[in-house]
Amino acid sequence: MATKIRLQRHGKKGKPFYYIVVADARAPRDGRFIERVGSYNPNTNPATIDINFEKTLEWVNNGAQPTDTCRAILSYKGVLYKKHLQGGVKKGALTEEQAETKFAEWLDQKDGKITGKKSNLNAAKDEARKLALIAEAKKKEDKAAAIVAKNTPVAEEVAEEEVTEEAPAEEAAADTETEAESAE
Repeated sequence: MATKIRLQRHGKKGKPFYYIVVADARAPRDGRFIERVGSYNPNTNPATIDINFEKTLEWVNNGAQPTDTCRAILSYKGVLYKKHLQGGVKKGALTEEQAETKFAEWLDQKDGKITGKKSNLNAAKDEARKLALIAEAKKKEDKAAAIVAKNTPVAEEVAEEEVTEEAPAEEAAADTETEAESAE
């Protein structure tokens, strides 16, 4: 019987959640399966992957073929790398201790990348929050200034009336000067 490691879709429309299952190749996507070995949630950032490492490694070593997406997930979690190292031990290229140290180094490096990405996402979120607060404070100040300007037009109207009263007096003075010039 040909077995595949593939995703089985769950969740509501627009919010998928997948089980990673080992199933007969002839079974439908969401149908019968042999064993559930993990879950995959692409809705989080970074995506949440929870697998039973030993069971998955056992199935891969027994010949279960992962689909393209499952191959990427298994590679991300290190199952395929572990299989590769075990193949090197069987051929005599590596010792068991060397394979374990290489795998441990790889896991540490991978954890560092994941932690770095999470910290960068948190830093970006905090920065966006700070910028939003600054923008909101500026908007609030502008609104308060507009309200103050709206509530104090009485003083401006008085100033405008004084300007308009001074303007006719200046015009009258200019008129008397032009009359005096024309009389000469």
